[in-house]
Amino acid sequence: MPEFPHITDPLLQAYCREHSSGLPYISDQIETNSQNTGQYKMASGQYLGKFLQLMAQVIRPRRILEVGTFTGYGTLCLREGLQKDGLIYTLEKSEEYFQLSKENFDAVPHKENIVQKLGDAAELISELDEELDLVFIDAAKRQYSHYFDLIFPKLKTGGVILADNVLWKGKVVSENNDSLGEGLDAFNKKIAADDRVDNILLPIDDGVNFIVKK
Repeated sequence: MPEFPHITDPLLQAYCREHSSGLPYISDQIETNSQNTGQYKMASGQYLGKFLQLMAQVIRPRRILEVGTFTGYGTLCLREGLQKDGLIYTLEKSEEYFQLSKENFDAVPHKENIVQKLGDAAELISELDEELDLVFIDAAKRQYSHYFDLIFPKLKTGGVILADNVLWKGKVVSENNDSLGEGLDAFNKKIAADDRVDNILLPIDDGVNFIVKK
């Protein structure tokens, strides 16, 4: 097996987690449900989840779009920053994960500001008639560029897109990159060359591209 470079030193990652606030409102049941899928690495997790929570609380969005729900862990983190009349739209292609996240949402108060949609993300984004303040992309990696093109006209000036997994375990800078990593590398290059946005690529967890529409 080829070795890929660490995004940051594991000791520093552990230090950052140890000295960051937790997420007391994420229930043990949601953690357990995420782990029971056998795909726990797909969940945002407490460290990235805290970043999503704080970003939403700083931005104070009325409308959030999440592309890729999985078990709803990230959804609940993002929801913490919503304005009182706000909505978070969360899109999921898998019926299994759609139902699992619905069960998780049913267990929390004020679930009425979460709007779940089942189906192909590109189609659902095209149908969405909202001006978006904050977007979190964590779905099909080779589709990030396409998602961006569909989302951009709906994003308000000053709106933020957070794209997850953009360093892809360090593979984006390796000669042993895979097809998903190549899609993410193409996305990162596309964003860096787009003069309609400002961005910074952050080595948080598996990499987050923080994009602001000018």
